[in-house]
Amino acid sequence: MPTFNRSKSFNQKALGVGSPRFLSFGSPRINRPSTVPHWFRLLVVIGSLLSFFIAIGGGFIYGLPSFSQAFQGYGIFKSNDSIGDCNVFDGNWVVDDSYPLYNASECPFVEQGFNCLGNGRKDEDYLKWRWKSKKCDIPRFNVYDILIMFQNKRVVFVGDSMSRSQWESLICLLMTGVEDKKSVYEVNSNKITKRIRFLGVRFHSFNFTIEFFRSVFLVQHVWMPIHAPKRVRSTLRLDKMDDISSKWVNSDVLIFNTGQWWVPGKLFETGCYFQVGNALKLGMSIPAAFKIALNTWALWVQNTVDTNRTRVFFRTFEPSHWRQPLSETRGKERRLFLDATWEIVKNMTVPVTILNITSMSAFRSDAHVGKWNDNSPIADCSHWCLPGVPDMWNEILLSFLLYQL
Repeated sequence: MPTFNRSKSFNQKALGVGSPRFLSFGSPRINRPSTVPHWFRLLVVIGSLLSFFIAIGGGFIYGLPSFSQAFQGYGIFKSNDSIGDCNVFDGNWVVDDSYPLYNASECPFVEQGFNCLGNGRKDEDYLKWRWKSKKCDIPRFNVYDILIMFQNKRVVFVGDSMSRSQWESLICLLMTGVEDKKSVYEVNSNKITKRIRFLGVRFHSFNFTIEFFRSVFLVQHVWMPIHAPKRVRSTLRLDKMDDISSKWVNSDVLIFNTGQWWVPGKLFETGCYFQVGNALKLGMSIPAAFKIALNTWALWVQNTVDTNRTRVFFRTFEPSHWRQPLSETRGKERRLFLDATWEIVKNMTVPVTILNITSMSAFRSDAHVGKWNDNSPIADCSHWCLPGVPDMWNEILLSFLLYQL
């Protein structure tokens, strides 16, 4: 985290409270006759001491701008309990007319398919909601201070298209604090597409990048192995990380996400099955495979990532709100994913922060792209409009980074 210099004028003012004229009350001259009553002099001494401690306290608070300056209006988390006891994901959505935080049509890094207003959506109520935790406030961040915090850093998102939408959201949030918009650019001059495996946006004036690597399963996806049954077109090698995983290391912030693709329609119905070592696991369930893959990820983080430098996050899966009801079985499977994530991360030997956005996002069926996509005939009830829900994920992410929770 960046450090900031204290104000010299403020310190001089604070120290001035203990000036020599107040120290004279302890001098031998106190025996000289005086017309000033003793009670009055006692009040002056008490007042001087109170002023001194207030000034010292003010100087102490002022000396922590990396906490207090990075967010406007709130300061440190407000909580009835200690900061560590505050679950920021336990709360509800409240109306806030100060939202949205940016205009998607003015941000070149928002996919057209996620710009719901630009695609004809007329109602704007979905833009006016803020997540409010029950025991603490998530402070509103100051964009410029976040830019300074990320100076000379590398922020990396790894996951599926939901991860890409969070990546887009963070870039757009931070661009509102950049005067020269042309100084923010994709490093390979690529346009944002659904299939590209790497996208990196550089904030030239602050010398940092925010990158996205497409890895929907986190583990290796390979084409049909030799002598596999005809129904097997590809496999997930559950015990091997994605072959681009070496590109994720040496980052300062690393945010993982997986979940949306762990469904029969993306796996078995496309001919994709599971593999461990050289053995096909045709009868393995999706929850069981997910747990093995997540264990592979956890070992990779422990053995590969320098967590003294890199702050690691794992964001939980995002709920979809399709019109047809989910079956009871599938609902249980999704819960198993969340339980497996908690269990595996809890047993890791290095610090990893879980961004448990599943429940908070489940309330927001209004905020999906739906029919306001880029001319697709199928309503998109998985992805989110931008601005929208992913912005709140990023506000929570930034609060964790700034407060080192």
